[in-house]
Amino acid sequence: MQAFIEQINQELQDLYPSTEIKSFAWLIAENVTGLTRTQVMVNKNTTFSDAQRQIALGFVEQLKNYVPIQHLLGETEFYGLMFKVNENVLIPRPETEELVDWVITDNKGKPSLKILDIGTGSGCIAISLKKHLPTSDITAFDISDGALSLAQQNAKSNDCEVTFEKTDILTAPAIVQQWDIIVSNPPYIPNKEKAEILPNVIDHEPHLALFVPDHDPLLFYRQIAIWGKNQLSPNGKIYFEIHRDFGQQTVNLLSELGYHQVVLRKDISGNDRMVMAVNG
Repeated sequence: MQAFIEQINQELQDLYPSTEIKSFAWLIAENVTGLTRTQVMVNKNTTFSDAQRQIALGFVEQLKNYVPIQHLLGETEFYGLMFKVNENVLIPRPETEELVDWVITDNKGKPSLKILDIGTGSGCIAISLKKHLPTSDITAFDISDGALSLAQQNAKSNDCEVTFEKTDILTAPAIVQQWDIIVSNPPYIPNKEKAEILPNVIDHEPHLALFVPDHDPLLFYRQIAIWGKNQLSPNGKIYFEIHRDFGQQTVNLLSELGYHQVVLRKDISGNDRMVMAVNG
């Protein structure tokens, strides 16, 4: 195993940070051997068979072309659960785990909540909330057929009942249903920032879920918040993941639209990343 770590580090050192390369090595070792990370670490003399070694080296070659490790393995962990991922959905990120944790912490113990996840992608937010708020009735919207198909698979593999619906929130009609919570991690990266995005993201994750027009970076927040005024129950809550540069602007937008008790939170890296507001 140590020899493989040294080899993968040598081959990828000019492309990725050393900590990320080490993570790749462990993930690949777990995948090709079928062992847990603890089992691999305890047995430091773990060796690959010739077939396993070829598979491992194949992963390394694809990593050189910036294919995300999550796509190579076909899955990733999010909030303690495993999710299938592919080119139709964003790869779940740690910042989004913080958003999920906020929703769970705020609402644990409240029975029969009705929760809507807008732009569900892999389903990671909706499914994680259902696991930890099991009495909740959870619906998830997405515009992508590919994303909805994958989200349904993830709900089944995690033994969760979530209602998935194809809906474009930018043109969504009013619905009789009211929700206690709306949560969303919508597209929020201005198109002008494309040049700053790493190849493993820009070339392999859906632009539909990433980018917004430069002239209107709060497009989705405004639409969801306006739509949510009638779709949230009285004192219902809205939770957003946001672009770190638009925290105060998002707070101002929600306040102007009549939401109150607006809270802006930073992520573990110290960036403005999440907003919660109460329907007034």
